[in-house]
Amino acid sequence: MAGEASAWRSRKFAQVTQISYRQLLPRPRDRTAAELLAQLDAEAPIPADRPYTLVSFVTSADGRTALDGSSRALSDAGDRELHRSLREHADAVLAGSATVAAESYGRMLPAAERRARRLALGRPAEPLAVLASRSGRLPLHVPLFDEPEARVVVFSPAAPAARTRARLAHEPWPGDEPRPLLAMLRTLRRGHGVRSLLCEGGALLFGALLAEGLVDELWLTVAPTLAGAVGPAVASGPPPQRAVSLTLAGLTSREDSLFLRYRVNR
Repeated sequence: MAGEASAWRSRKFAQVTQISYRQLLPRPRDRTAAELLAQLDAEAPIPADRPYTLVSFVTSADGRTALDGSSRALSDAGDRELHRSLREHADAVLAGSATVAAESYGRMLPAAERRARRLALGRPAEPLAVLASRSGRLPLHVPLFDEPEARVVVFSPAAPAARTRARLAHEPWPGDEPRPLLAMLRTLRRGHGVRSLLCEGGALLFGALLAEGLVDELWLTVAPTLAGAVGPAVASGPPPQRAVSLTLAGLTSREDSLFLRYRVNR
């Protein structure tokens, strides 16, 4: 039964849907996810020494990012389409090891159509999967590590002892650096050619990126759900030295969900 459920999930996630969003800002019009990301391509300035870094979250209307330990209950078809399109756009996808375990990560782009579009542009078929684990505990049981076409870079104190079917590279956790995440992003840029990075959480990783001033944009889906005092917030951990100011660069709706694109003010 577990194998049948896994196969069903793979077929479901491999479907590419054509979803229309109602863009409210900067100019009212109907847009697809690809058209929304075309604006990003035109506007994102790539830093000289690190990737341009986007963070993507779905939250309840009262600011919780998970129900029953996962974000799936908050996500709808519009959020999933935008999320997969952001992955298709990015050179690499960054997540903490706890998020990878909780969400049971599989391959980055299950849909062959998305991989084909990247290949037609001369890019790798899928974005690089990047795991950050300060503790060294890695969820090697998730489907991502059993995918032979997956490219994975792990930042951890020691290289994984177990072998995986994924193409796995190890980078030392830069714990001695005053800004360890900046060192990590610089390694991704210099050593792996990553110019655009999508961070998918969790809250501690997002909070650490904010504290080091490394977030360029926040893409936030607000689901029409009230979770109550359950589940994590968007960011946690030591706060930045001062509050981070944002500019609303885009506002889109679909059914009862809102999709906000914020730029971080420097």
